[in-house]
Amino acid sequence: PEVVNGRTHKATVVDLSPWVEYEFRVLASNSVGIGEPSRPSALLKTKAAVPVVAPTNISGGGGSRSELVITWEPVPEELQNGEGFGYIIMFRPLGSTTWTKAVVASVEANKYVYRNESITPLSPFEVKVGVYNNEGGGTLSSISIVYSGEDEPQIAPAGASALSVSASEVEVSWQPIAWNRHTGRVLGYEVRRL
Repeated sequence: PEVVNGRTHKATVVDLSPWVEYEFRVLASNSVGIGEPSRPSALLKTKAAVPVVAPTNISGGGGSRSELVITWEPVPEELQNGEGFGYIIMFRPLGSTTWTKAVVASVEANKYVYRNESITPLSPFEVKVGVYNNEGGGTLSSISIVYSGEDEPQIAPAGASALSVSASEVEVSWQPIAWNRHTGRVLGYEVRRL
């Protein structure tokens, strides 16, 4: 608070964070200067409130076939605003109007995995992650796009050919597989001899 009148014996401290312990000291001042501070008051915890800070860095992807993996950066304890803190995960296929909702009742959680055989590989989903505590539901993050897990490539490389280079070496070549939703990201090829 601002400096209070010398005849006043109490002040209201504002802009404190919810559900945080504070202690206070009082200092007397006059035209000569400021005196020594009082001993600290007893610790006092402010009341709980609905959380107002949403998780950040919403992303995900990867995982196995038929999985949607969603990740986020957890909200620090000083911004949880009360007991019973957890996360609300909302997602829907891109273009859909219906949200699926899940609750993760863990303060330390930073990941949610949704499994459903109907999810096709590399499908885009709109994702939001929010927070709640015993006081109620809080803020949701902005929408992020996250892709479901990939499947193994469904087509083989074409045009495989072999050329003898020496008595102990053969050079094998093929046409690369173009990226699409059925092949996913081709990270490498395996050459087998028969």
